[in-house]
Amino acid sequence: MRTALFLAIVVLAGTSGEIAVTYAMKHVGDVHGFAPCTVLRALGRAFRLPAMWLGVALIALGFFSMLILLSWENVSFVVPATSLSYAVGALGAQVVLGERVSRVRWMGVLLVILGVVLVWLGEGHGVG
Repeated sequence: MRTALFLAIVVLAGTSGEIAVTYAMKHVGDVHGFAPCTVLRALGRAFRLPAMWLGVALIALGFFSMLILLSWENVSFVVPATSLSYAVGALGAQVVLGERVSRVRWMGVLLVILGVVLVWLGEGHGVG
């Protein structure tokens, strides 16, 4: 039960954080070039937005939850299982960011979910 809970935190918090950071950066606009002053200016604008702070906090929560999860479970289980973030990311991109996710991409997401189910069952976390 604790594994499922922390896996959910890793996936939901981490991916929600990435979506929030993306939302903030879309409001900042395109960043052209890697000159330090250009990057710092863009980051300065981004960190004035609540979405950026929320995103950083959620990504941190996901990261520290993953550290805890890795102390309990094998990395050969944790890393594949956290790929559920691809499904959450695609859904969040469509719902929150208004991106169009193609049918082919959704089929890929379903394959990832199937893979996670196989990894979960192979680890002995059966449903019964």
